Amino acid sequence: MVRRRRTAAPKVALLFGAVALLGGIAASVVAVVAVVFARKVVVPVGSRDEDLVVARVDLAGGELELLGDEAVLAGRYGLWFERDSGHARIGEILESGPRRARRRIDGVDFGRLDRARRGRLDGWYYLGPWELGHPYENVVVETELGPAPAWHIPSASPSGRWVIQVHGRGAKRAETLRAVSPAHARGWDTLIVSYRNDGEAPASVDRRYGLGGTEWQDVVAAVRYARAQGAEQIVLMGWSMGGTITLQAVLRSAEVREALVGIILESPAIDWVDILRFQGSLYGLPPEFSAMVTRLLSAPLAVTVTGIAAPIDLQSLDAVARAEEFDVPVLLLASEGDRFVPIDGARRFAAARPDLVQFEVFSDAGHVKLWNQEPVRWSRLIESWLGRRAVHGAVEHDEDQIAG
Repeated sequence: MVRRRRTAAPKVALLFGAVALLGGIAASVVAVVAVVFARKVVVPVGSRDEDLVVARVDLAGGELELLGDEAVLAGRYGLWFERDSGHARIGEILESGPRRARRRIDGVDFGRLDRARRGRLDGWYYLGPWELGHPYENVVVETELGPAPAWHIPSASPSGRWVIQVHGRGAKRAETLRAVSPAHARGWDTLIVSYRNDGEAPASVDRRYGLGGTEWQDVVAAVRYARAQGAEQIVLMGWSMGGTITLQAVLRSAEVREALVGIILESPAIDWVDILRFQGSLYGLPPEFSAMVTRLLSAPLAVTVTGIAAPIDLQSLDAVARAEEFDVPVLLLASEGDRFVPIDGARRFAAARPDLVQFEVFSDAGHVKLWNQEPVRWSRLIESWLGRRAVHGAVEHDEDQIAG
């Protein structure tokens, strides 16, 4: 009996040691995954996954066949193919089945689509202001990091009303071109800006995104430029992370608020904590994991493991918590079908300020792809809302602006 207990004790100790070792390994794996995830959030996007198979191309007939989840998305899109060496525009679905669609080719901008084997959809559709039929000019906005390129599309006649467009994470200026024509129809100039680390504007020392916590300073510079060119009323429009940047510019800069008469948000990133939780769930990660990433980004350790110049306090970027500080009308456009930025943050922001926010919900559109699926509704909403801003400015908030 005694002999048995003596031989069992080392086995039990060995078992607990093994469990502790496995637990330590598991904890290490989780920590490594958290670091990788955190880096992915702040490192500017390089190459993108080409998740569509180009099964067949008929240039003479003006159609192609795509295979993949996004092949069946309704609407018009840009199609980047062969590692972004080519770009085409695709339109209506002619025939579809599970994860496959035969679609109309609206045009090929560059590259050999007939040789393409893989590609990816993009909501941009337009590549430059020269495609919109309005006069435009290339201008430069002087930021604290240096000159940042921008496009200025003036209205038909000077009005002193400007919309400043702020694109999203991993995108460039062309993303926002879809909003130019509605603004132009209502007599608003459009200034489409670049910002630090987007691949066009000067890079910061760390070459990392601040998730809105640093980029807002470049929007202040854009407002300063617009006012120097005669802008008297300004609307800021932010797309995805550009929504965070826009809201932070409003909250942090009195110079921005002086001329601001409204804000438009398209698929905005409002609550980064919620976004990280949502994106983690797409990879099958538990909610606790996103909390770990949030703490990692805001800790001094973040400087070492992610390369950012300073920790990012994601809680401070939550516009819902500071909703009472906004005092201009907001047009908020979001989709229940967004699989990148959940609509919950937009809902909470709209609920926090129903007196200011016109909340427009789209059902099936993807992230920053609202125009692509419902271009008429999307454009009319912006055109109508800007029309009211031209009349009422920042003072009067007429009741018909409030919806949702």
